[in-house]
Amino acid sequence: MVMVKVAMGLMSAAAMLVAAPAMAHGQEIPNDLDRCGADARGPAVLVDVRGFAAATGKVRVQSYPGTKAAWLEKGEWINRIDVPARPSHGAMRFCMPVPHAGTYGIAVRHDRNGNGKTDISSDGGGFSNNPSISIFNLGKPSVSKAAFQAGPGVTKITINLQYM
Repeated sequence: MVMVKVAMGLMSAAAMLVAAPAMAHGQEIPNDLDRCGADARGPAVLVDVRGFAAATGKVRVQSYPGTKAAWLEKGEWINRIDVPARPSHGAMRFCMPVPHAGTYGIAVRHDRNGNGKTDISSDGGGFSNNPSISIFNLGKPSVSKAAFQAGPGVTKITINLQYM
C-alpha cells in the first residue's frame, strides 16, 4: 500500500514537471504600458499598431517564439493581450513582455465586430516587420518575414494593419 502511494505521488510530481513548460506558454496578460515606460527594464516589446479601419470590436496581440515550429501555431503563443478596440487617431499601443532577449514574432488581429471569429471580408491583421498578406498565403506570412530581434530592454516596433 505504501509503495502504491509513493508511486502515485511520483506520477503526480512527474505530471506537474511535464506540464510546467506548457504553462509558460499561453499566458493572457493585461496591456500594462508601464512595463515599457521610461523606467522599464525589459525585456519587452512596445508595439504601435496603426491603420485601424474602425473603433469597434476587439484587438488581439500575440507573441510567438521566432521559430518555424512555433510561429502562428495553435497553443504556441507566449503572451496574449485581448482588449476592446479603442484606437486614437487610428492607432493603439501595446506592451508585450518577452521571456528573454531573442527572436520573436508578433501577430495582431482586429476583430471588427467582436464575434471572436475571423471574418476575412471585414477583419484586419498585421505582423511584426509588416509583411504583405493576401488570400494566397491565407494571411499567414512565413516566420522569416515576420521574425525580429528583441533586445534586453524595450524594443519598439510598428505594425500596420491590413484589411482584405
